[in-house]
Formats: sequence, structure tokens, C-alpha cells
Amino acid sequence: MAGCRRSFVHVGLFSMFINILVLTVPLYMLQIFDRVLASESRETLVYLSLIALGAVFTLGLLELMRSRILVRVSSWIEQHLASEAFERSVAATLHGKPYRTEALRDLGQLRSFLAGSGIFALFDAPWIPIFLFAVFLLHPVIGIIAAAGALLLFLFAVLNELVIRTPWRVANQAAMRSMQRAEATARNAEAIDAMGMMPAVVARWLATNREVLQHQAAASDRAGAFVALSKFWRLAVQVAVLGAGAFLAVEQELTAGGMIAGSILTSRALAPVDHSIGTWKQVVGARAAYVRLRSMFRSIPPRVRSMPLPPPHGHITVERLAFAYAGSGASALRGITFEILPGEALAVVGPSAAGKSTLARLLVGVWPPSSGTVRLDGADVSLWDRADFGRYVGYLPQDVELFAGTVRDNIARMGNTPPGAVVHAAKMAGVHDMILRLPLGYETEIGEGGAVLSGGQRQRIALARALLGRPRLLVLDEPNSNLDSDGEQALSDAIQAVRDDGGAVVIIAHRPSLLEHVDKILVLRDGRIHAYGTSDEIMKLITRPRAVTKPGQALAVSEPPEARAGL
Repeated sequence: MAGCRRSFVHVGLFSMFINILVLTVPLYMLQIFDRVLASESRETLVYLSLIALGAVFTLGLLELMRSRILVRVSSWIEQHLASEAFERSVAATLHGKPYRTEALRDLGQLRSFLAGSGIFALFDAPWIPIFLFAVFLLHPVIGIIAAAGALLLFLFAVLNELVIRTPWRVANQAAMRSMQRAEATARNAEAIDAMGMMPAVVARWLATNREVLQHQAAASDRAGAFVALSKFWRLAVQVAVLGAGAFLAVEQELTAGGMIAGSILTSRALAPVDHSIGTWKQVVGARAAYVRLRSMFRSIPPRVRSMPLPPPHGHITVERLAFAYAGSGASALRGITFEILPGEALAVVGPSAAGKSTLARLLVGVWPPSSGTVRLDGADVSLWDRADFGRYVGYLPQDVELFAGTVRDNIARMGNTPPGAVVHAAKMAGVHDMILRLPLGYETEIGEGGAVLSGGQRQRIALARALLGRPRLLVLDEPNSNLDSDGEQALSDAIQAVRDDGGAVVIIAHRPSLLEHVDKILVLRDGRIHAYGTSDEIMKLITRPRAVTKPGQALAVSEPPEARAGL
């Protein structure tokens, strides 16, 4: 907004001249009644008409230029902020914020307001004193009536703001919740339809939407009452001005031209306030959107833009890592320390809610740690430039998400990756032949979220995406949850290929089959390391028969082996 300050100053200057030139018509009528009709001079009529037409033409040009400036300012703001707002909305999702993609709608609302007619009332309102001063020049009585009418109309505008502010804000918040609930419903369409949950889901959504309608109706009813009141008052003031002008004309204190000019000037003086009341919804909505955007930009800092670092070798060090969820204070991880050398594979096992997926997100820098660090070749992954860092990292999250587009687009990470690199990643994931059997091969459109693919196909294509470009760090969160035997064999081959290439691999595992391909195993329990060592050492502990253990021993072997290992 600071970058647009000069443009707003220019718009303000244009508005000043526009409002001065608006005086053309009442002055022209005043001269027609008082000079032309009295003198019957055709030459005076011609020259007055030419001057008036020139002034009106200039007024039209200034209106056009003011509108074009505001349109370009609104477009510039969206172009300047669209990418930032998009990135911050994604970051807000990662941080669990409720205000996410709504930022893009708010940015569009702000742009529409700046490019619309509602903002003109804000630029025209400061020039109301010019018209009132002109009315006072005609006669003080008419000036007092016009000033009193403008003051009362301004009070109506203030009351309108105070009355509709709260219900309109609550309605916007409820609308945001309603939209989020509708988006969540769309994401879970299969489960809703299969288990007959639609009536209950619709009822919950309708309850939220009903709240939106109630508050919007309350705000609209109050705003409508003030619009009707302001329109009545504006017309009443014009009637009063005409009546007073006629009386003064009868008393020979004002001419007929002054009476008509006073009515027009009063109407023009009251128009910005009346227009602002009529468009107050737009003003309130744009202001609320601006406040929400500003709050988001302040609460979610941009990612660090650091210089590119040399390609890493794959040496991972985790030092006293801890993570607590914002707001709740609940600790998901505490005091995690371990090391992975290039070419090594680590399996992270443990019961549900032990913090395994949280650790995976911290390893790839998706979440910043509360304390401690994760380093890749000595560099803090949370401070590494994300575009540069992503070239050396492969990540397969627990919930696989693909993008609308082709198979090639998804494996290429939506970039312009050479076809050879895409095919190589697909072959590493063992999915090349499966892709060739699709209707259009790599150019097959997979739909939103990969809707036309099976769960196993989506997981294997996501694995190919993670393997793109020789990753130095490969983090796989339950990579075999949807795979058949062929898919598991391809996964094992891919893990071995990354290790042979010198990359480090971290596997969040629940099936014992993947433990055969790792060098180390880390057992998590309640966010802490319960056991850590080579795969042979940990497997011996896991498969050891039940025995009574001393307090503080690495594994509580009094529990069943499956529960102890989280397998």
C-alpha cells in the first residue's frame, strides 16, 4: 500500500479538479437565468455554452484518468501480492492456521473495491466543503440548510458503520467457517457417500450457513434502513433548499438562477455521503479484507531467501530436537538426537502418536522446530532456501496428495523437468511400465488429487516424484501403506538405489518388511527416543522373549514385541 501512495495522491488531485469542475453546471444555469435571459444576448449564450462544454469535457477526461489509475493500482497490488499471499496461505496451512486460502479471496475483494465505484465516494467526500462554501456564497440561509443536512447525513453514515460493523464481521467469520467445512466435505466425498453421512454433514453445514444468513440479514436490514433514511433526508434537504430559495427569490434576496444553482450544489454536496452509505458494505468488506491480509502477513513471516548452497552429500545430524504445537503447548518431540551418514538408511518405528510423522516433517523443514536443529551437511534445513533445498530432497508424506494435471507434471514436481529425468525417476520407483499402460502414458490427466488412479498407483507416482533428481535426503512416511507385493519390491529397490548413490534415507515404518533394508532403527515413544542403534541390535531387543527388566531399560520388553516396536 505504501508503494501506491503516489498514485493515491494523483487520484486525490484529480478528484479535487473533478469536484471543482462539477460546479460547471450550476454556474452555467446561474448565468443562463441571470444574464442570458435578462439580456437576450445570443453571443453570451454561445460563449457560455462553449466554456461549459469544454469544462464538462475536461471533467470526463479526468474521470476516465482517475478510474484508469485506480484500475491499474488494483491490478498492480494483486500482481505484487498474489504470489506472496499464495505462499503465505500454504504456510498458514502448514502452521494449522484457520485463515488459509481465504487470503486469495480477500485479495480479490480488495482489488475489486479499488477498481470499483465505491472508493470514489471516499475521494469525493473531502471536497464537500467546496460545494457548501459555494452554497453559502449564493445565500447564507441556503448554506445553513445545506450544511445542517450534510452534517446529519454524515451522522447517519457514522451510525450505519457502528450498527452494522459487528454483525457483518461475525457473518464474515461464519462464512469462512462454512466454506472451510464445505471444502472438507468435498475432500472426504467417498467416505461421506459410502457410509451414508450426507444428511448429517449437510445438517452441520446448514447450521453454519444459517448463522451466516442470520448475521448477513441483520446487517443488510440495518444498512437498508439507513440507506432509506439517508435518501429521504437528502431529498428533504433539497426540497428545503428549493423552498427557501423560492422564498428568498420572492423577497428579492436571491435570483431564480441562484435558487436552481443552490439546489444542484446541495445535491452534489450530499451525494458522496449518500453514496458512501449505499456502498458501505463494500467499504466494510474491503477494510476487513485488508485487516485480515495485514494480520496474516505480520503473523506468518516469509521464508528465508538465502544464497544457494553447494550440493549436499547426505549427512544428517539431529541435535536436541524438540517440537510443541503452537497454542496447545503439547510437546510432540523432546530431546531427539541422532545421526545418519551418506548411504545409510534409518527406520523410525513406534506406536501411534509417538511423533514419527512430526519428526519426518521436521527433517524436511516443513515445520520449524521449537528448539534444536536438523542439519543437512551442517546447514539448518529450516533456514535453507526452500526452492534450492527441494532439489536435493525427496519426501513422500503419509497422506499422498497429487495435483490436477498429467502424470508427467506430477513426477516433474509441476516444473519443466527434462523428460529423461522424469522417466528415470519413474523407473527408479518401478512405475514406468504401469504409466505406459495408462491411456496416454505420461500425458494422462489424473484429475484433482489423482482421482482416476488407485491408491497404490498414487503412492507409487508420489514415490517417483520424491525420487526425482538424485535426492541426497529421502524421507518416506509409511511408503508401503497402499502397495502390493510388486510395489513393495519396487520400493525396496528404490531405497537401495538411493543408498548406493550415497543418499540418506529415513523411513517411517509399520511393516517389518522394510526393516530389512535399513542400517539403523530409532524407536519413538511419547515423543522421546526409546531405543536407537543398528538394525541388528534393535531387532534382537524386539524379538527377545519376555523378561523382567530394570527401570529405565531401553525397551520395555514386558510388552508384546509388536506393541514395543510399533509394528
